[in-house]
Amino acid sequence: MIISQYQVDAFASRVFEGNPAAVCPLDAWLDDRLLQAIAAENNLSETAFFVPSAKGFGLRWFTPVSEIDLCGHATLAAAHVIFEVLGYSGQAITFETRSGDLVVARQGDQLAMDFPAMPPKSCALPDALLKGLGRLPVEVLRADDYLAVLESEAVVRAILPDFSLLATLEARGVIITAPGEEVDFVSRFFAPAYGIPEDPVTGSAHCELAPYWAKRLGKSLLRARQVSRRGGNITCEMKGDRVMLTGRAVTFMEARIYLTAQAG
Repeated sequence: MIISQYQVDAFASRVFEGNPAAVCPLDAWLDDRLLQAIAAENNLSETAFFVPSAKGFGLRWFTPVSEIDLCGHATLAAAHVIFEVLGYSGQAITFETRSGDLVVARQGDQLAMDFPAMPPKSCALPDALLKGLGRLPVEVLRADDYLAVLESEAVVRAILPDFSLLATLEARGVIITAPGEEVDFVSRFFAPAYGIPEDPVTGSAHCELAPYWAKRLGKSLLRARQVSRRGGNITCEMKGDRVMLTGRAVTFMEARIYLTAQAG
């Protein structure tokens, strides 16, 4: 069996920026163990697999260690492959996922993703979060992830997390955020329990960040930057209980996966 695979830098305007994701178009779903084995072999934060479906495409995402419910950058990467590589002529794509239907539409030279908003709620500060960050947050909230609000962009950039401590938290991951110097807000994202110490750019984290900053800043359209080493820009727009995440993607590599009968 031969599977085509594309590596795409998402939330990037050129290669070597943003967050790399592997994307594998399939005719039908393969065994889950094989999908997980491919993701582990790729050793990227996410590998996306999609198949044709009644509404458009079924889409699933795998980290090197497990399947997850929602991933922004790999959704952007999958849409990029469908539009730019496979030549899909429609204006929008509907993905059927574990998080419901997700629509990705062309918006000029960018792609806009319609995702569920996940407003975080104030919560107690776990000891592992305090020690794992090595700094007392201004505010702590939680949705799928812990969201630690810090004083400034400089503080967010300077944090050196203890990943072993953050991995013990009962949450998907940890977002740290602060007002931005040139954008509305900045962030970083850590998910060591899922095999991702620091994710370069995390679309799904902005489903939590956008509602928080929209309320705090009193505006629905927000410019964001994830200030990882690679970095990436995301435009967020609140629309009721949904958030539109807009960005660019570029193809870095095309490859083939060769599977023997014994693989997986």
